Amino acid sequence: MTPDGVAAPERGHFRRNVGFIASLVRVHPKPFFIAVGGAALFAICTIASSFAIGWVIDHVILPRFEDGHVAIGTVIAGMAMVIGIGIVRAIGVVVRRSYAGIVQWRVAQTYTNEVVGRFVRQPLSWHARRPDGDLVQRAGVDSEGSVAVLGPIPFATSTVIMIFVSTIWLFSIDIALGVVAIVLFPTLIMTNVVYERAVSAHYTRAQDHLGEFSAGVHESFEGVQLVKSYGAEERETDRLSGLAERVRSERLKAIRIRSWFEGLLDVVPSLANILLVVIGAARIRSNDLSVGEFSSAIFLFTLLVLPLRLIGYALSELPRSIAAWTRVRTVAEEPLDADPADSIDAASPGVGVELHGVSYMHVGEEFPALESIDLVVPAGSVTALVGPTGSGKSTLALLVAGLLAPTEGRVRLAPGKRSVVFQEAFLLGGSVADNVRMGGEFSDGELWAALEMAAASDFVRNLPNGLDTVVGERGVSLSGGQRQRVALARALVRAPSLLVLDDTTSALDPATESTVLSNLRHGLTETSVLLIASRPSTIALADDVIYVAGGRVAAHGTHPELMASVPDYRELVEAFESDRSEFMEAVPFGSAGPLGEVLS
Repeated sequence: MTPDGVAAPERGHFRRNVGFIASLVRVHPKPFFIAVGGAALFAICTIASSFAIGWVIDHVILPRFEDGHVAIGTVIAGMAMVIGIGIVRAIGVVVRRSYAGIVQWRVAQTYTNEVVGRFVRQPLSWHARRPDGDLVQRAGVDSEGSVAVLGPIPFATSTVIMIFVSTIWLFSIDIALGVVAIVLFPTLIMTNVVYERAVSAHYTRAQDHLGEFSAGVHESFEGVQLVKSYGAEERETDRLSGLAERVRSERLKAIRIRSWFEGLLDVVPSLANILLVVIGAARIRSNDLSVGEFSSAIFLFTLLVLPLRLIGYALSELPRSIAAWTRVRTVAEEPLDADPADSIDAASPGVGVELHGVSYMHVGEEFPALESIDLVVPAGSVTALVGPTGSGKSTLALLVAGLLAPTEGRVRLAPGKRSVVFQEAFLLGGSVADNVRMGGEFSDGELWAALEMAAASDFVRNLPNGLDTVVGERGVSLSGGQRQRVALARALVRAPSLLVLDDTTSALDPATESTVLSNLRHGLTETSVLLIASRPSTIALADDVIYVAGGRVAAHGTHPELMASVPDYRELVEAFESDRSEFMEAVPFGSAGPLGEVLS
């Protein structure tokens, strides 16, 4: 216990809730306090309306029954009071609801922008450690869920005002009614608080499970072709059903608790009204209370039932909002990983790429992917990276492209832009022009020149709308080779000083590949090209070759030199040639079937 008698865990829980709401309000305070002002106006008018009802009963209705007549002025005064209070009360409702919605969605927009901005600023290494579906959940569902409590809060504040003022007013009317109020209202509020504490853990776990479910769904949709190819639909259905069941289970537990809570909110006010009728009848009989005052009190209690429910609704949203907000803030406030670009220095004159003592270890790995790499690539040259699977070629390419920062050592590059084209060419769902521009400002002439160099201009001209043809999600309307060439044009239009190609021509036939590489050689005289290659024909077109094995540079020289002096390199290249020849015999170029269509 603390010195003031409040249990420490309860105080911590209360402070957490208050601190959370305060953090939401600070984002856009002005519309929130306007909404609270409208709610306060509504609260005062609600209490005033019960007073007006009591006045009308005592001064209009009862005199009409007892005396047979009522002054016109009194009737008009009663009508004006009821109508005027009703109009002002309606204005309070409009202001409260309008600005509660405004602040709720403005805060959601701010959080979404903050999270997405954080995603954009984090480097590739950070994204590699997190499931895409979970990140989408945090930027979307979690950002919206975190502000769900903002909507009912202004109404809940008006309820607190109504309870406080009503209790004082009921005491002023009759002490017995005031005692009922001072017992009933705290009881209902404590019921709400107990409910919020009971469902808090369930909503927190449900929100976490929802993130896991979103990640699973995203992964399953991303790999839909793989799932269908291996007939794994049932397995994926069972896996996602299991994840969904975890969300469902926690939500059901919370709903069961809420059903008891809703029942209590129905029963307690009803019992209170019965008690009020008994007490009121006795107080009227003893002339301590007028019929109008008693009717006013009953009417007030009836009006307060819904607002008291709103406190419960706000408290029921609180755990879910806190859980979502925690997930949002975890990402938004996570320190930025070091920008790989900050670790890059300027290369010596005439040099395109320099690596000095470069090592790199993936997070969670025991051994480095690259170790003690020393390398110099002349500016304007075409250099092939060759090595067996898992040798570190792609990691080396990402380091040179500035997408990863070395664990040790320094990377030095020639000044200018860097462009990278991955083996799996990713296209957006827009037009060809949109995909090549990718947010840049380039003329149609520059787009066509880049497409020409990538050997893509002919097929783009034959598309239904040329540059304006919509390629569909991930470029689904184009073949693999066409997607690769559009992605290559996207890199070329930026006139980079360094172009990194990660097996970019793997889906092209040999003739088209030769054309592309010839265009690069003649069109990019000032650009250093670093390409990961597994075709002997591609390797042979490079000025020199870097042979990578076991995370180290095993050899560096021209293709003929390495073929003659490095047995492991020669064996690997011959294996490449043998594998490709066997594959082409099994699936002839241009043959029917999916593999033959890819090759064509």
